Amino acid sequence: MKKYVLVMAGGKGLRMGNDVPKQFLPLNGKPVLMHTLEAFYRYDSDIGLILVLPDEQREYWVSLCEAYSFVVPHSVTGGGETRFHSVKNGLEFVENGGLVAVHDGVRPFVSTEVIAECFRVAENDHAVIPVIDVVETIRKIEGDSSRTVDRNAYKLVQTPQIFQTDLLKKAYEQPYTEAFTDDASVVEASGKTIRLVPGNRENIKITTPFDLLIGEAILKAIKK
Repeated sequence: MKKYVLVMAGGKGLRMGNDVPKQFLPLNGKPVLMHTLEAFYRYDSDIGLILVLPDEQREYWVSLCEAYSFVVPHSVTGGGETRFHSVKNGLEFVENGGLVAVHDGVRPFVSTEVIAECFRVAENDHAVIPVIDVVETIRKIEGDSSRTVDRNAYKLVQTPQIFQTDLLKKAYEQPYTEAFTDDASVVEASGKTIRLVPGNRENIKITTPFDLLIGEAILKAIKK
C-alpha cells in the first residue's frame, strides 16, 4: 500500500515568545521541522512526504532549505483556517487505496519503530494512534473543588495518527466542529473505532523554550 505523511506545520510560535514560528527554530544546528521530515525519510525513503504550511511561510521555508542544503524530497501545500482545514487541504494530494499519516511538524523525535508499528497495524485496523501512559497524578476540576481520578483510565495521545486514505478522506467530509482536536476525533465522529498502540515517550511536542532544552538533551542522548 502506498504510504503518505502529512506533516502539519502551521504554528506561529506564540508560546515560544519568538517572532520565528516554532517549527523553524534551530535544534542542534538546523530547524525543528527538518528533523521531523528526516524521521519519516529514515523510516521509508519512498514515503510521500507532504508538508502543509501557511502560504505566508512557504518562501521562508524555501530559503531555509537552501541555507541548510536540505534535500529530503517532499512537496509543500498551503494550510487552512484551522488544523482541520489544513489536513483537508493536504488530503487533496493523497491518492486513495493507501495509508496516510498525519504528524505534528514539531514532533521531531518519533521513533522509526513507532512509525513502522502504526503503519503495520493500520493495514488491518484502519485507524491507529500512538499513546503513552500518564505518569502524573490527575485531578478533575469540578466547580470550586477538585478530585483525584484514576490515571490508568487515561492516555496521552501523540502523532503520527495513521489511517487508510479512503477512511480519512470520508471522515473529513464532515462539517467542522470545535470538538475536532485531532484526526482521531474526526474519524471517531464518523463512527469508526480507533486502535491504540504504544508511542515513545521522547516523542514530545516542542511548543515552549523548555521543550527546546529537552530536545537538545534528547539529541545528545541519541548520539551517545
